[in-house]
Amino acid sequence: MEKYFSEFLSRAAKKLCRNKDELFTELINRYDGFCFERSASIRVFSPWSLLQFLSSPENGLIDYWFESGGRPSVLIEYLKSHSLRNPEEYGREKTISLSELSGASDIETLSDIGLLTQTGYLTIKSVRFGNTVYLDYPNVEVRTAMAQHYTSCLLNGRTAGEVGAGSIAEVLREDSAESVFHILNRLFLSIDFQGFPVRDEASVRAYVQVYIAGAGLNPKIEHHNAHGRSDLEVGVGDRHWVFEFKVVRKGESKEEKLRAWVEQMTSKHYGEQQSGPELKKVVLVYSIEERQFVKLHELVPQP
Repeated sequence: MEKYFSEFLSRAAKKLCRNKDELFTELINRYDGFCFERSASIRVFSPWSLLQFLSSPENGLIDYWFESGGRPSVLIEYLKSHSLRNPEEYGREKTISLSELSGASDIETLSDIGLLTQTGYLTIKSVRFGNTVYLDYPNVEVRTAMAQHYTSCLLNGRTAGEVGAGSIAEVLREDSAESVFHILNRLFLSIDFQGFPVRDEASVRAYVQVYIAGAGLNPKIEHHNAHGRSDLEVGVGDRHWVFEFKVVRKGESKEEKLRAWVEQMTSKHYGEQQSGPELKKVVLVYSIEERQFVKLHELVPQP
């Protein structure tokens, strides 16, 4: 890249008013990260995405992943009947044996994880214990594409924008916790509950995660600090959001559930290890019976 594309990088940095080294780091995060060998030390760019960016840098670092081959029909049909069809699988750790991965060639015998790796949606991150391959999404572009796929599954083929929930990144960047409450409800009220019922807090957290990740953000679930694990945290612009999701079932008190978890979030100091960004700490209570969020509380930062 630095040897053969230096002139193109300089031109792109100038057009985007960025430092050349900073731009190169951004390109690595968005388009690099594909690994195909067992040492997990050699990573390569997506050629299509990188060349598309360099040819039109004025468009910014947008996603070209689906342009290179669309949503592969073999992948979509496969995921309809296999374990990774569920959006709850999006953020979970994935492993496969090295022998299974290297020997897989027949679509009829290929596992869902093997297929996602062969098609570039997952890539090798490390190989441990001699034969266990740990996999993850290679970069921001693919992670976003996969989240959008899962969001489409949740909404029975529709996009978040088509159900009135298309601006979550903008809302998180500029609007209030109440606005987040309302846009999440537009999403959840549109979910295909026959295919993807909301059963518990894990379902709520996973569905919010793929929705936010599909907007190009990088939400972290069960984020650790010295006192415990928050449900979901995400940084956007000059803000850092910390969410706790709680589920209330028929006959349970929404107010009591909310009060208990507000106290827990306060005592656990979630998100307070962040320095600089504006901290937004929110507890949301979801009603299984009503299929929507019914209670919201935003914690006021202590001086």
